[in-house]
Amino acid sequence: MTPQPLDTAATEALLAFWRDAGVDACYLDAPVDRTVFVAPPAPQMLQKASATITALHGGQHGGMSGADAVNEARRLSAAATTMDELAEAVAAFQGCPLRAMGAKQAVFARGNPKGSILLIGESPGETEDLRGEPFVGQPGQLLDRMLATAGLADQAFMTNTVFWKPPGDRPPSPQEQAACAPFLERAFALMQPKAVLLVGAAAAKSVLNTEEGLMKIRGQWREWRLDDGAAAAPAMATLHPAFLLRQPQAKRVAWADILSLAAHLDTAQVEPKA
Repeated sequence: MTPQPLDTAATEALLAFWRDAGVDACYLDAPVDRTVFVAPPAPQMLQKASATITALHGGQHGGMSGADAVNEARRLSAAATTMDELAEAVAAFQGCPLRAMGAKQAVFARGNPKGSILLIGESPGETEDLRGEPFVGQPGQLLDRMLATAGLADQAFMTNTVFWKPPGDRPPSPQEQAACAPFLERAFALMQPKAVLLVGAAAAKSVLNTEEGLMKIRGQWREWRLDDGAAAAPAMATLHPAFLLRQPQAKRVAWADILSLAAHLDTAQVEPKA
């Protein structure tokens, strides 16, 4: 039997599925010598390079240490009383290291700030970086269609855990997410949504402060509550639309989550888990 050529795209999609499901190790048919260096995949290399640049600058971003960057983000975000003012504060913020890694502009949010749903993804992509709005590329268009079909087209306000495009479209680091978190929390407090939809593993882990795999927690209602009590709402994680484009068979699972979201907004009877 003639071996079939490797389908690289299908292999990458399958690996992404297991990654999002929380699988971080597997057994092989033969032992592997772990003392031999193997170059990591490109996204990991980029994230390591980003960390190295930060270390060379003493952990400083835009002249600020990591802690100072978070404090400056808190100061700027606290002064914002509207979403427009918050967008201006994000654009003025110098503390996120991603700002100096090739991003063209800050990408804060789009949608209805008076809607019922705060939708949080992980980071802007190439199209978002060019247009200055989140979820406007092909994955975002798929997400828009799903929300519209569920009758939620005008209910969502969309943003990300970071507001600048990471190099190579790698996932944002926890340090980068921490620098931007005060702006995200302020958006949450200003909007007071009835529900929060966390799109993708990076967003779910950051907002819910968990290391659980996405496939383990998706579809479950939990609670996101700010430490100062300024906002609280049921939050649910679901698959990222970029993943759905790679694995169309997973759309059924994501659609079930969207229907659960719509049911919650209709009945307000979903009890979040602590």
